This record gives sequence, structure tokens and C-alpha cells, in this order.
Amino acid sequence: MDETALRKQVIETCLSMNASGLNQGTAGNVSVRFEDGFLITPSAMPYAKMRPKDIIFMDMDGQAQGPHNPSSEWRFHRDILNTRADINAVVHTHAIYATTLALLGKPIPAVHYMVAVAGGRDIRCCPYATFGTQALSDYVLEALKERFACLMAHHGMIACGVSLEKALWLATEVETLAQHYWGALQIGTPEILSDAEMDRVLEKMKSYKYGRES
Repeated sequence: MDETALRKQVIETCLSMNASGLNQGTAGNVSVRFEDGFLITPSAMPYAKMRPKDIIFMDMDGQAQGPHNPSSEWRFHRDILNTRADINAVVHTHAIYATTLALLGKPIPAVHYMVAVAGGRDIRCCPYATFGTQALSDYVLEALKERFACLMAHHGMIACGVSLEKALWLATEVETLAQHYWGALQIGTPEILSDAEMDRVLEKMKSYKYGRES
């Protein structure tokens, strides 16, 4: 995909996540690997007003090229893409149910086998740090070890994939799981699937390549 098409896809991803209810207003941000750096949404610009020229290119040293400031969260986008060769796109949203759990610092445990689509037996919630800081990026990287998604305490969620399409798909799955878990907690305490069962599920899911291959 050429640069202009990729910039358009970043905007389409932003519009899709707001239209689906995964995000609200100018919250959240999106990035995708490009050449020796990445393309990322600008800071505080309404998605409906974005044009391809508004998307910012950044190198892995954090140098930005474009008419606007990059998203304040560029550090965790840069660090994820710089340390994970298996990830090409990052979607960050303030999805309602995922963020509700994150406000409580709750991970999503194995209450449903589809938790495995994020790569492991659970979906971790990283500790809180001020938005846009290196401290937050460091926490995110730890939460994403052997995972493709995580929650961020008092903040929101991150979903990653080999493409923008796969990252957005995973964000939708994580929000659905968060809603299921939240709903179950209103009734009682759901049982957690065993590690052995989740390992079986993870093995079976290898053939599906959820979110990790095009």
C-alpha cells in the first residue's frame, strides 16, 4: 500500500472506531508502520476533519514530520512498533466497557475462551501513569508481553495487529469481552477457565491466526 492510501486507511480506522462506539470525540489515536517509522494521528483533531496530509510521519527517534503535533501518546505507539516486529498497527481507544474495567484496574481474566484472541490467558491491565509519558509506555510494553491487547488503568485500551484492519478487529473483540465480563459482574462472580483449558484454546487458535497474520 502506498503512503497516501495508508494515510487514508488511518483516517478510515479512526472514523470506524468512533462510528462503532469504540471511541468518542477526539479521544484515542491510531498508528501504522511505514518505511523506517510510522504514521500517526495528529493531536486533538476531530477525525471527521482529518485529511491524508494531516497524518503525521514519525521516525523511531521520535522526530515528527507534518503540519500538526503528533498524538500525545506517540511514545507508546513508537515503542510498541520499535520492539514488536510482529505488530504493524496500534489502535488506542477509550471504549466504554474496557475503560470501565480499567478505572478499577481490573484485567479481563479467562471468563470466556475468546480472551485468547489477545494472545494469552488473560488481558492485562497496566498500572496508571500520566498520558503521553515514557512511564506509561514502559507499563504498556510490559502488559503487552506475549499479548496483542491490554487495558490501561484509569485510561482505556490498546489493541495491536499486523494491519489496521486486524488491530481494529481486536479492539472490537476486547470491548465485547469487557462488556461480557462487566455484565457478569453485575450478577455475581464468574468462574475462570483453567490455565490448562486456556492453553488448549490457545493451541487450537494457532490455526486461526487471530489478528496476527493477514
